[in-house]
Amino acid sequence: MRRVGFFGPHGTFTEEALASVGELADCEHVAYPTIPDVLRAAESREVDLGIVPIENSIEGTVSATLDHLVFDSDLLIQFEVVLDIHLFLLAPPGIKLEEIRSVVSYPHASAQCRRFVHERLGDAEVLPANSTADAARLVGERRLPQTAAIAPRLSARLYGLEVLAEAIEDYGGNQTRFLAVGEGRVPAPTGHDKTSIVCFQAADHPGSLHEILGQFSARSLNLTKIESRPTKQGLGDYCFVIDLEGHVSDEVVGDCLRELRASPPGCKFLGSYPAAGEHALARREEVSSARREAGDWLSEIRRLVAAPSAPS
Repeated sequence: MRRVGFFGPHGTFTEEALASVGELADCEHVAYPTIPDVLRAAESREVDLGIVPIENSIEGTVSATLDHLVFDSDLLIQFEVVLDIHLFLLAPPGIKLEEIRSVVSYPHASAQCRRFVHERLGDAEVLPANSTADAARLVGERRLPQTAAIAPRLSARLYGLEVLAEAIEDYGGNQTRFLAVGEGRVPAPTGHDKTSIVCFQAADHPGSLHEILGQFSARSLNLTKIESRPTKQGLGDYCFVIDLEGHVSDEVVGDCLRELRASPPGCKFLGSYPAAGEHALARREEVSSARREAGDWLSEIRRLVAAPSAPS
């Protein structure tokens, strides 16, 4: 049986993301306490896949995930999942909202609820936890006085808590993107794919970013994300993490990556994988249908090609 590691404990949004992937329903799901633990388990092949959060629409990149993929491993992205995120204020039965003096959550999650905490909880102390579900577990098991957790609704049922306030995130449309990563495999192209790479700079000089971006522009490749990250080698030394539409097996994408790799100090490949999104499946079916029609069209034309004349 395949084993899939996820950022736990049980009740996290990462587990929800995992549960949304039907083909993984029959796998063994293994919870790990931190993001690096999940990634290390995937590297050592303790699990076949590791699922971790990579970015949130309010708070941006989850640096623990991105930096590990960029600097510390050769894991490849297998697919992505985008999940709508709603956060809830949870507390043991009998505690009222106005009694709360401390709030526990994963820092990325509590940061998504700054306005609610300020306006409804006043000067409540915000404390960190390893994950949103771990925050709920701590509050549920320890019954800390005047303390609530910011966590998914699922955590309330798992850890015996009540919902004091729901959908407390500061902005509507809150979403988190998750990545499934594994060793040594690139998924086959689907027709609606994304490729992720890291581009490094030989030196910080005028036009260095333009030289990188020019490779994509010259080939009409659409970038869906670009982000600078410190290389940890010194102030001002940055690399660029780039997501683009297309698959490494596409001729134009492969040609672009070849040029970027040949230009010192090159680039790192993070994966080519099916793109997520509300219309992703429909888009892949559309592309498959278009390819079949194009193949039929080409076959019809080739049938019109005259046979070579016999030499006289």
